[in-house]
Amino acid sequence: MIARLKALLGRGDPDPRAAEAKAPTRVLFVCMGNICRSPSAEGVLRARLAAAGMQGLVGVESAGTHAMRGSEPDPRATQVALKRGYDLARLRARQVVPEDFDRFDRILAMDDDNLGWLKAKLPAGARCQPELLMRYSRRFADVSQVPDPYYGAPDGFDRVLDLLEDACDGVIASLARPDGPWSPGAGRT
Repeated sequence: MIARLKALLGRGDPDPRAAEAKAPTRVLFVCMGNICRSPSAEGVLRARLAAAGMQGLVGVESAGTHAMRGSEPDPRATQVALKRGYDLARLRARQVVPEDFDRFDRILAMDDDNLGWLKAKLPAGARCQPELLMRYSRRFADVSQVPDPYYGAPDGFDRVLDLLEDACDGVIASLARPDGPWSPGAGRT
């Protein structure tokens, strides 16, 4: 599957953002403010794709249901992510817009509230149906949502990264399935 994606995209483009714009698959992570969970998920998936040799093959962004446009990720999220090798420094918050439902192949919500908001805003005829990110989790099968760490204890940000790393690995595994990316049931096995 990775070879097929690379062949579709071509590998001559030295600018990863330019390559990502041509990516055959695009993923949007969504939380409430786009300052903790969804930018962390974006950073995790980007790094994991690069480690798997798939950088530029999957476009990755994040947004919020109630984001303050241009806000930086929460310093606590940035600090915990950096300890694990994920750089969130250049990410800036933005709000989900109607066009996202056609620009992305998958819109992955962090929790039921985000999913409900997305479904309420889903334009008629949209090509993308939002779903919960944790359906791709493999180690945390009993966890359906990524909890918001904003008002909690500092170790909540570590817990969020544990969940995101596992779910993002599941997302990548779903891309490599023989029956194709994003096939039904491609998350948990």
